[in-house]
Amino acid sequence: MDALETRELRYFIAVAEELHFGRAAERLGMAQPPLSRAIQRLEKHLGVCLLDRDRRGVRLTGAGQVLLHEGRAALDATAAAARRTRRSGSTDHPGGPRERLVIAVKAAASHDLLQRLLDAYAAEPDAAEIEVLAGGFTEQEQMLRDGRADVALLIVPFNSLAGFDSEELLTEGRIAVLPARHPLAARTVLSMADIGDVPDLPIARWPRHGVYAPGPGPEVRDHTQLAQLIALGRTMAVVPDSARTWLWHQHAAVPLTDAPPVHTHIAWPPHSRSLALASLIRTATRLIPDTAPAH
Repeated sequence: MDALETRELRYFIAVAEELHFGRAAERLGMAQPPLSRAIQRLEKHLGVCLLDRDRRGVRLTGAGQVLLHEGRAALDATAAAARRTRRSGSTDHPGGPRERLVIAVKAAASHDLLQRLLDAYAAEPDAAEIEVLAGGFTEQEQMLRDGRADVALLIVPFNSLAGFDSEELLTEGRIAVLPARHPLAARTVLSMADIGDVPDLPIARWPRHGVYAPGPGPEVRDHTQLAQLIALGRTMAVVPDSARTWLWHQHAAVPLTDAPPVHTHIAWPPHSRSLALASLIRTATRLIPDTAPAH
């Protein structure tokens, strides 16, 4: 039998992410010996070695790396099935609430696009209720994968479209957001080389799948924190042009001449059978000719 239990996957993923049986056991709220035995049974069941263990620590084998990737996707799919089924079931009773769709968006990004989409969809006959789930820099992809959202506005290259159906809605350039009093703020345009090594103003770092890239810039978690640090003269940021909507008067936005463009897509699970979601996607695609960013 090739079937795996979700419990086995949770155990393995905890060890694979911590690379330490003690920390993984603490994270799972269990003792270490039964966790070690569970991983050994899993390896025997699959007929492969998942972890290399020696006095230097724990490392993933090639097979372990595959199971970590596939196991995360499997647990996401299980969670998504439960969450979306629960939302759908709330509309089964006569006189109950109307269908609800959850759309995941990046906080403070593409506000104009999102507002036009919501307004156009609300005018559709039998439109579902829309809940907007705003998250951090790259959280929307995970929200869609694990079922917290039914549809998402994903920004490429920061999010991956792998495994989703999608339609591109907006392409835009990037700007450098700097403290208004900084000398670079007086420039009409900048290049990536101009901002790549400014000792007193390092570029802010966002997490990607929970991990921050190395660099001198401060680690930021949300736009409020970022805006504050820029206003204080501690950092700068490279963001899509539509981010102008959240700038403060203490900020300056300067176009970047050679930064690659960013693309906003509406994305959804390919297996969805929701008529309300299909209607929302049709509404979004009708907006495409009108989605040039406004300043």
